Amino acid sequence: MAAAKKARAKARPTNGARVAAGWDAAPTEVLRARDGFDLASLDRSSTPGFSGGKAAGRALVAQHADELSDLQERLFAEGRTGGSRSVLLVLQGMDTAGKGGIVRHVVGLVDPQGVAHRSFGVPTAQELRHHFLWRVRRELPRPGYIGVFDRSHYEDVLVARVRELVEPAVLDRRYDEINRFEAKAVASGTTVVKVALVVSYEEQRARLAERLERPDKHWKYDPSDVDSRALWPAYQDAYQVMLDRTSTDTAPWHVVPADRKWFARLAVSELLLDALRRLDLGWPAAGFDVEEEKRRLAAT
Repeated sequence: MAAAKKARAKARPTNGARVAAGWDAAPTEVLRARDGFDLASLDRSSTPGFSGGKAAGRALVAQHADELSDLQERLFAEGRTGGSRSVLLVLQGMDTAGKGGIVRHVVGLVDPQGVAHRSFGVPTAQELRHHFLWRVRRELPRPGYIGVFDRSHYEDVLVARVRELVEPAVLDRRYDEINRFEAKAVASGTTVVKVALVVSYEEQRARLAERLERPDKHWKYDPSDVDSRALWPAYQDAYQVMLDRTSTDTAPWHVVPADRKWFARLAVSELLLDALRRLDLGWPAAGFDVEEEKRRLAAT
């Protein structure tokens, strides 16, 4: 009896968010980067807030599939019938952090026709002639869609900072410009879910080594990844500044330890599911007389 009562208590909502079995607190709360968050002290093999193991985590992701699919279809239907809402999932992380796996194993649970996937790499010559957010604004998800940025506008404050691609004053302004850009997107009906996938230095080496050992992974290996490892401390500092400057109430960052792929996928599935649930999506009302159409159809 006591154990059952304790389990029910864990499942009660925290700050409006549901707490699924295995979680001690809502992922939206336990993973959020709040004031004073210290990236350097994060154990990247940890599973913050989740007391279950790998099997339980994978099972929970599988359990999410039907609800994620249903909510995504409702969002898509709303967008097709005059709605203005959408969801943007921003995935940011060092090479091998698992962004591609999130797209395949989490976003892949929903109908691809309602997903708009975009990755922002090195700017093209045309893109460099514009403001750094120009190419990003053009890729915001249309109403009814789940947009996914696998690498995002944050490349322009991460790589740009580490590689010293712009003047310090220009870089400093970019954080505030990003905050205004995201606030405007939210005001226009886009729910922004930002996830920083953080992998450890040791785990990244192991994942890169695996790519070199497997011919089917050679295409994923980029020699520049080793060059970036030499700049690891600078990248960690850049991520810390990014979190400090751009984790806002409107569009907060959620920091997900990524050494355990199963946990990263579970965490992102929970965050995406929570965002869709909060939209309180229904089905659009018919724009025609249903009974009359039944009669007309029966007469054919």
